[in-house]
Amino acid sequence: MRFIPNTNKQREEMLREVGVNSVSELFKDIPKDVLIKSLNLPKGLSEIELKNELRKLGENNKITTSFLGAGAYNHFVPSVVSHIIGRSEFYTAYTPYQPEISQGILQAVYEYQTMICNLTGMDVANASMYDGASALAESCIMAVNITHRNEIIVPETIHPEYGQVVRTYCNAHGFKIVDIKCDNGCSCLDEIRNKVTDKTAAVLIQSPNFFGCVEDLKEIEKIVHDKGAIFVVAVIEPTSLGILCSPGGCGADIFVGEGQSFGNAVNFGGPYLGIMAAKEKYMRHLPGRIVGATVDSEGKKGYLLTLQAREQHIRREKASSNICSNEALCALAATVYLATLGKNLKRLAELNLQKAHYLAGKLKEAGFGLVYDKTFYNEFAVNVKDAKKVYKKLLKKGFVAGYLLDKDSLLLCVTEMNTREEMDELAGVLRN
Repeated sequence: MRFIPNTNKQREEMLREVGVNSVSELFKDIPKDVLIKSLNLPKGLSEIELKNELRKLGENNKITTSFLGAGAYNHFVPSVVSHIIGRSEFYTAYTPYQPEISQGILQAVYEYQTMICNLTGMDVANASMYDGASALAESCIMAVNITHRNEIIVPETIHPEYGQVVRTYCNAHGFKIVDIKCDNGCSCLDEIRNKVTDKTAAVLIQSPNFFGCVEDLKEIEKIVHDKGAIFVVAVIEPTSLGILCSPGGCGADIFVGEGQSFGNAVNFGGPYLGIMAAKEKYMRHLPGRIVGATVDSEGKKGYLLTLQAREQHIRREKASSNICSNEALCALAATVYLATLGKNLKRLAELNLQKAHYLAGKLKEAGFGLVYDKTFYNEFAVNVKDAKKVYKKLLKKGFVAGYLLDKDSLLLCVTEMNTREEMDELAGVLRN
């Protein structure tokens, strides 16, 4: 947004209205010892000088080839997405407090919910959450409310930042966290069998997990449901839903995920899109809002907020969550993206799978083995001696070489944005 300065007269009018004599008087309550007395700033520039300066600074940026995933994925976003979400009727819309007059945004959210249910095999989805991490944490609250138990099983194969958010939520609510170790890249099934008890509210499983490995969801589902617990499946890379068995098809009670890959740019970490869906019998435990379809008195189709289990609409003690809004614009981007892609989502997923396996094969030829011998989607861990040094070497060559897992391994990600030439070059640099 362009900066338009206030005139001296306007500043004087505002100060007079507030009831102070100067701008510095506005900060009188701040201790003087923490105030910065002066800033050594250069002389002010005109608008054209400033734009030229910023352009020169921008030219210093180096274009790199990214093989970084770890929860945020670089996918192609068709231009139609930004065109539609940039329309004023969508771009400026906030929470519709008189929702039924906002038929456009309600229809868009309804379409979003329908697509999410079709993809995940679940019965009902809400109007989105803040992000994948908070959605996973909210699922724990749901599970406790449903089962009246208070233990949450969290494998270390879940994205570590998601795990931190879950622990923060659970600590505040007094829930107990039960940890499960990683066994060759996947959640240890023997530990799950031993630790799921009649006190377990939910078992959280991410698949593909943080290491890119595909979990045995059907086997875990049997263990979880034998003890009457809630089976929560998290998918952080949702393009994988194009080819992998849906969470609903694997028996999940609650699905959560990060929708950034669906039409939302990596964007330095946000805003992102939390996806949440569940079986119909748990619908009233879903936090946030759910848009439904109906007909009016004239028989015309219309949309409305069917459920609004949040404290902005109902009493706090009856609310299923204290979430106060949703990521409507990001959800709209996902809706436009999925509508544009259609059945080609399967082809996109196949491209991601094939390209990742191509790079893994090239790295094996170069003498770099995979850390885990498991089925993976578009992300995998590779053994690299002195990974930090190798990472810096690759950065100088123009590659962001994934995520540093530990001193001797890197987590690499490949999407449709990575070319064969880039992958061959990466393997060649590593070989040398």
